[in-house]
Amino acid sequence: MTRIKLEAAQQIIATALAKAREANYRPMGVAVIDDAGHLVAFAREDGASMFRFDVALGKAWAAVGMGASSRVLGQRAKDNPNFFVSLAATANGRFLAQTGAVLIKDAQGQVLGAVGASGGTGDEDEIICIAGVHAAGYVCE
Repeated sequence: MTRIKLEAAQQIIATALAKAREANYRPMGVAVIDDAGHLVAFAREDGASMFRFDVALGKAWAAVGMGASSRVLGQRAKDNPNFFVSLAATANGRFLAQTGAVLIKDAQGQVLGAVGASGGTGDEDEIICIAGVHAAGYVCE
């Protein structure tokens, strides 16, 4: 099984944070996990709140767990809120279906992991995640 490597995760994070600074977003936290939901790397910018880790990780964890970006999961949750509340409870709060995480896929479409961000709006979080994934040579939906 192929998983996201530390060096790639660090590149994703570095690019995501550079994109956030370029756009003058609020201080961010960015988490990269592998396809089994294990943390590979995380960074929290100076000034980011203590919640950034948990929120970024929860977004990424939900994306990997359900095989879809957190934006898609948020849309699905509107149609089936009880199911998504149950998922969050089952996952001991680690499951956040909020915009700001994308899957990390190889060129063949195999899921290697996910990256989640927290600190800006959901759209801002998603933008920096996508930039990081592309900079590392991977694709996302």
